[in-house]
Amino acid sequence: MKRLLSFFLSLILIVSALSTDILASNVSTEETDTAIGTASDIALTVSAPSVLLMEASTGTVIYEKNSHDILRPASITKIMTLILIFDALKSGQITLNDTVTVSEYAASMGGSQVYLEPGETQTVDTLIKCISVASANDACVAMAEHLCGSETEFVRRMNERAKGLGMNDTTFVNCCGLEVENHMTSAYDVALMSRELITKHPEIHNYCTIWMENITHNTAKGSSEFGLTNTNKLIKHYEYATGLKTGYTSLAKYCVSATASKDGMNLIAVIMAAPDAKSRNADAVTLLNYGFGQCHLYSDSNEDKLSSLEIEKGIEEYVGITYESPFSYLSTDGSDPSGIEKKIQLPEVASAPIKKGDVAGKAVYLLNGKEVGSVNILYMDDIKAATYKDYFLRALQFFLT
Repeated sequence: MKRLLSFFLSLILIVSALSTDILASNVSTEETDTAIGTASDIALTVSAPSVLLMEASTGTVIYEKNSHDILRPASITKIMTLILIFDALKSGQITLNDTVTVSEYAASMGGSQVYLEPGETQTVDTLIKCISVASANDACVAMAEHLCGSETEFVRRMNERAKGLGMNDTTFVNCCGLEVENHMTSAYDVALMSRELITKHPEIHNYCTIWMENITHNTAKGSSEFGLTNTNKLIKHYEYATGLKTGYTSLAKYCVSATASKDGMNLIAVIMAAPDAKSRNADAVTLLNYGFGQCHLYSDSNEDKLSSLEIEKGIEEYVGITYESPFSYLSTDGSDPSGIEKKIQLPEVASAPIKKGDVAGKAVYLLNGKEVGSVNILYMDDIKAATYKDYFLRALQFFLT
């Protein structure tokens, strides 16, 4: 019966194709992105003049205070340095076991350092530990030169990457955060780059959660051990802490981008220009505790298999479809988002030609009847429009099989 119906359909299409263009019913292809939230109206007691709390998977701003004030970042600059290093690892430009030779310039860096010597060699893996744990300026410059030939070129790429993330308050002048004119950013921009690092390269947590570890210096003077101790005391004293980076100079004062995870929710608390280390950490804990207490995250991995769509006027009868991405929604008012419903919006029939990656429909998420977000559903294959020859061959095949 199915073959007979296919045969008659082919004949009908041959006759009608010259005069009739059958239109497929389609849903809107417009994508609804999860928007960055606006400043909260709540008042938390924090001593720092500029702070921001963000949920990582959605980018929702839960709380902010003067988050676009242009301030000195000190060593939280190194978050962008680490992004470029992990980008290079992911692309295969470098590996963790590659050997890096320390230049005289890199070894001359002041401030926080691990006392690398000119001509000394270390692996990329070790230098990432030095940057993440001990906030080593000399390690940053050594990696910058290894990746780009010079710190100047590396910094150019830092600014390029920052622009791509929408970090409009930021100008980097060096790769480590040492005080220099015009090296500036904001709490909002620090949150953006922190989110990029922990979501695109979650392996950073394997480094920034190290509390203490030794590295070995092998130089002309011989071999010696050097102890790394994490500059982020929250790793030791806040049970949900997962990172990320501290900073301090006399002008920048005390800064931190503190990441933490609880019940599947990842938060980023950025503190800028706190008066002292104790206040900085207390502010971060205040923000993180508020986020974990007030906010609830709904996530859908969208790994369920979608049924293929029927095609008309195509060389194939069906096309596969898939979700474009997972979905996350953050409730910031204390309400429970577990009642979210997902509704699939797709045409009954798709019309060829079809291009792989084009939008077929979308999954819409509703909470109490109100849409809170959506995810596009995409075609998985290219499907060409059928010609008269294709219809004829299809009809012929019916008789021969």
